[in-house]
Amino acid sequence: MSRVEDLIAQCQAGDMQAKETLILENNGLIWSVTKRFLGRGAEAEDMYQLACLGFLKAVDGFDLNYGTQFSTYAVPKIAGEIRRFLRDDGAVKVSRTIKERAAVIKAARNHLVNTLEHEPTVNEISEYTGISSEDIAIAESACFNVESIQEATGEDGFTLENILTDTKSEEMILEQFALNQAIERLSKRESMVIKLRYFHGLTQQRIAIILGVSQVQVSRIEKKALERLRELLL
Repeated sequence: MSRVEDLIAQCQAGDMQAKETLILENNGLIWSVTKRFLGRGAEAEDMYQLACLGFLKAVDGFDLNYGTQFSTYAVPKIAGEIRRFLRDDGAVKVSRTIKERAAVIKAARNHLVNTLEHEPTVNEISEYTGISSEDIAIAESACFNVESIQEATGEDGFTLENILTDTKSEEMILEQFALNQAIERLSKRESMVIKLRYFHGLTQQRIAIILGVSQVQVSRIEKKALERLRELLL
């Protein structure tokens, strides 16, 4: 019996400490599922708590004798718990917190344009507002019409989803978790371009403004990053 299966058996026997240990050791997977649903009207921490609830339900319902990998069983349970909340709550909208943050960023951008006499970079806005670069990108992109992870980009009609899988099943999340790990191995700028381009849906032109570089530079960074991701995921 593997460590995960041993902990699951302990959980099903009522061991609360084993449940805490399982959540801690599977935190990456739980967050990976949670991130799919951010920006739909609930706070990230609330979504994470729902994901943990779904995870624990998966622990309770997992059949150790069935022969299925636990993560494969857990992912749809976690996602289902969040989907039920969003469906029942009717929360398919940008959250109030993100809207408020976007308003602060917009005001800061307008102020800096007048002060600096040029379109401010994300780092300049971050320094002025104290909001992290990635949170700025998330807030701004949430208030724009965004491109989809399934939308083709580039000359060869490439989509980021092609790296992950050809199916739309919950198994995609397991592969997306591996993708997230690979993205963390990119340079800081490459990682940011990939996240802004494919996960937050910004155009190359918009990213160029945020980073304070040309669109051609963004295109080159994106191409290099995608080539590196293919190498890491083979």
